[in-house]
Amino acid sequence: MITLRPQDNKSMPNKSLPIVISVFGALAVILGAFGSHGLKETLSPDRMGIYETGIQYHFYHVLAALGAYLASFRLHAKWSRNACVLFLIGICLFSGSLYLLACRDLIKIPVAIVGPLTPVGGVFFILGWISLIIATIKTKSS
Repeated sequence: MITLRPQDNKSMPNKSLPIVISVFGALAVILGAFGSHGLKETLSPDRMGIYETGIQYHFYHVLAALGAYLASFRLHAKWSRNACVLFLIGICLFSGSLYLLACRDLIKIPVAIVGPLTPVGGVFFILGWISLIIATIKTKSS
């Protein structure tokens, strides 16, 4: 039988995490539309490609965060929720830095400030996926 309680039974996930994930999802749509309609004529094709990569990873990891949140009802809740947070931090650093890099001439921000954030964001994505692996391993078999 399928239960909708987290495996560690310490607490049900609160509403803030799915709300934040939903906000990040809405931002992905807004930023994607802004890039497609507002920046397409302004950015060079190379810069538009950078922006679109940010959008792609943003969407992928919003879905991953949502999946990790839903998995917290079946897998080890603490590690599943950790994965959500790591994915969201990764979106801010990875996708956020790509958005800034793509628009750096418009907002006058030096590459040296945001460039190093991209790989750090990638590390957070990887840590999120590793957290899901740990959540699966730590889940008690039923």
